[in-house]
Amino acid sequence: MAAYSALTDQELIAAMQHSDAAFDEIYERYWSVLYRSAFNVLRDKEAAMDVIQEVFIWFWEHKGNVQINSIKAYLLTAVKYKVANYIRNGKVRESFYDRIPKVELDTEFPDEQLELKELKEMINNFVMELPERCQEVFNMSRNEHLSNKEIAERLGISEKTVENQINKALKRIKSSLVRSSAFINLL
Repeated sequence: MAAYSALTDQELIAAMQHSDAAFDEIYERYWSVLYRSAFNVLRDKEAAMDVIQEVFIWFWEHKGNVQINSIKAYLLTAVKYKVANYIRNGKVRESFYDRIPKVELDTEFPDEQLELKELKEMINNFVMELPERCQEVFNMSRNEHLSNKEIAERLGISEKTVENQINKALKRIKSSLVRSSAFINLL
């Protein structure tokens, strides 16, 4: 594999058509950055590894049709869409939505920062489409970090109503992610 480590992306793509070792070099060269990208959004090791595995399987199966300039950029884009599909298909635990505002951005990886910023913006736009009361309850829960009991007391409603409004908001956000990413099924 040492012979492949000096090759450019274009040379690796050409070599990959005839050599498993070239594909192995691509995997070794890029898997960690792809994993960090998926993990920064999903915050779940197994889910991130599943996404990376699916991307590389797809990449291997379509190696004859790949015409790209930058393997890294191509694979990072594929991971971005796979993560969106993963979220859209409901494979993410509800706690995912709780963690989004609390994620610490790593300044060493500007691509991941941009992707996380885009995801936050997308979710914020979906929240703005919620009915007023639902939006109010969701924002108190997620942005003000109030408990269901505190929200219920502040709004003069039952804790069960608060819980129902939060669940309604999460379902609508998921549904909106499905609609917005339906055309993005790259993989």
